[in-house]
Amino acid sequence: MTVELTPHPHLDEVLTAPAVEFLAELQRRFGATRRDLLAARQARQARLDAGEFPDFLVDTAAVRRAEWTVAAPPADLRDRRVEITGPVERKMMINALNSGARVFMADFEDSNSPTWDNVVRGQINVRDAYRRELALDSADGKRYRLNDTIATLVIRPRGWHLSEKHVVIDGEAMSASLFDFGMVMFHNARTALDRGTGPYFYLPKLESHLEARLWNDVFCFAQDELGIARGSIRATVLIETILAAFEMDEILYELREHSAGLNAGRWDYIFSVAKKFRHHPEFVLPDRADVSMTTPFMRAYTELLVQTCHKRGAHAIGGMSAFIPNRRDPVVTEQALAKVRDDKQREATDGFDGTWVAHPDLVPVAMAEFDRVLGDRANQVQRQRPEVQVNAANLLDIASAGGAITEAGVRLNVDVGLRYIESWLAGTGAAAIHNLMEDAATAEISRAQLWQWIKHERGATNGLPIDRATVSQIIDEGLVEIAAEKMASFDVARFADARKIFEDVALADEFVDFLTLPAYEILD
Repeated sequence: MTVELTPHPHLDEVLTAPAVEFLAELQRRFGATRRDLLAARQARQARLDAGEFPDFLVDTAAVRRAEWTVAAPPADLRDRRVEITGPVERKMMINALNSGARVFMADFEDSNSPTWDNVVRGQINVRDAYRRELALDSADGKRYRLNDTIATLVIRPRGWHLSEKHVVIDGEAMSASLFDFGMVMFHNARTALDRGTGPYFYLPKLESHLEARLWNDVFCFAQDELGIARGSIRATVLIETILAAFEMDEILYELREHSAGLNAGRWDYIFSVAKKFRHHPEFVLPDRADVSMTTPFMRAYTELLVQTCHKRGAHAIGGMSAFIPNRRDPVVTEQALAKVRDDKQREATDGFDGTWVAHPDLVPVAMAEFDRVLGDRANQVQRQRPEVQVNAANLLDIASAGGAITEAGVRLNVDVGLRYIESWLAGTGAAAIHNLMEDAATAEISRAQLWQWIKHERGATNGLPIDRATVSQIIDEGLVEIAAEKMASFDVARFADARKIFEDVALADEFVDFLTLPAYEILD
C-alpha cells in the first residue's frame, strides 16, 4: 500500500504524516462505494436516455410519510439569512468573512480552479481562518485582517465525481471529496469546536439519497477516528440536480443527525435538466436568461424544497445572486440591484430561511429583504407551506418555461464558455464576466445548451441555424473580439486550450458529463 504526493513548497504544512494516514484510511474505506455510486449514475443515465423519467421513489415512501425531524441547528447556524460564497483565496476569504453575512461558504468546488497550488494554499487559508490568523499584506501596501465579528465558516468540498490527481493512494487518484473533507476535518475540527463553532460543510452535486448516505458514513467514521462527538459535523446539501429534487426527504433523512438543511443550487439545477434529458426534445431549454426562478418548473422545485425542509425542521437556503456591482456604471448597477431585491424578496416571502450572494456589496441588499420578513426571528422554519402541492409532472414541466432561443443567446453562451474556461485554466475559478461572478455551473449551462440546440436541430428566432458549423464560426468571431478587448493580456495558447475544451464538450457527438473533467487533465 502506497501514497504518492505531488511536491509543493508548502506541502509539509498541511500534508503531515498523520494527515496523510487519515486521508489514506478515508480513501481505502470509502473509495469503492464511491466508485459504485458513480457507476450507478451512469446506469441511471442509460434509463433516462431510454425514456424512463424520474418519479418519487416507491421504495422510500415510508420515509416520506413518517414523522421525523433533523437535529436542531447549533447556535451559529440558527440565523443564516444571508450567506456569501467564494473560493478559498486569501483576500477573498478575508473580505467575505468580514462582509456582514451570517455565513461564508469557502469553496473548493465550482468557484475554485483546483490547481495543486490553489488546493494546498486553500487548505492553509482555511486553517488560518479557523484559528483567526487569516491575514494578508498585499503588494500595493493594503492590509487585510479579520474583524472581531465574522461570518460562520462553512466549507464546500468538491463533488463525488472529481478526483485529486496529486494524491495517489494504492495506485488510484484520491477522491477529491474525501481529500478536501479529510484535510479540513483533520486540521480544524477540534479547533472549530473549541472556538464554539463546528466543522460545517456544503455538499455539492448529489444525485441520490444513497450518495448522502455515503457522506453520512464518512462523517461518522471521521468523528469517531478524531475523537469528537457524532453530530458535531453539520452539512447543508445543495439540491442542484433534478434527480435529487425527487429525493429531498430521503437526503435529509440519511443525514438527519448531521443535517443543516438544503440549498436551491439554481444554476447547476438548470444545467442538470439539459444534461439528464439531453436526448429528449421536450426538455430543450430556451436562452439562459429566460429560465428564471419564476419559471414554473423552477418554482415547483424551490417551493417543494421549502416545504420539505420545514416539515423536517431544517433550513431552506435560497439561490445565488451573482451580480457584481459596476462602480463605473451606476445605471447598470441600480437596474441589477432592483432585480436582486425582487429575487430576495420573493425568496423571503416564499419561506426561505436565507439566501446566497457572490459579492460583499450585495449583503446589505439581501439582508434588508430578509430582515423585512424575519424581523428578530432567526429563521422561519415554523412556516410549513401546507398549500404547496408539487408532483413529478410539475418538476418535469420544462415545456412551460417558454422563452426563446436567440442568436444573442448563442453568442453569449460561446462568450461565457470561452472566457470562463480560460480563466479556470489560469487558476481562477470565480471569474467576473459581464458584471456577473461566473463559476463552473454557468459555463456548464452555456455548453450544455449549445449541445442541446445542435442535437435537436433548433434554430434561433432570426432564422440562424444552430449547428456545429455555425457555432464554430461564432467561436472564431468570439475569440477575435476577446483578443481585441484583452490585447496584450490575451494568452493565445491558453485560449487555444479553452477553445478545444469548449468544442469537446459543446460540439461532440456524445455529451461529456462535466467540462471540468477534460479541463482538469491539462491543469497543473
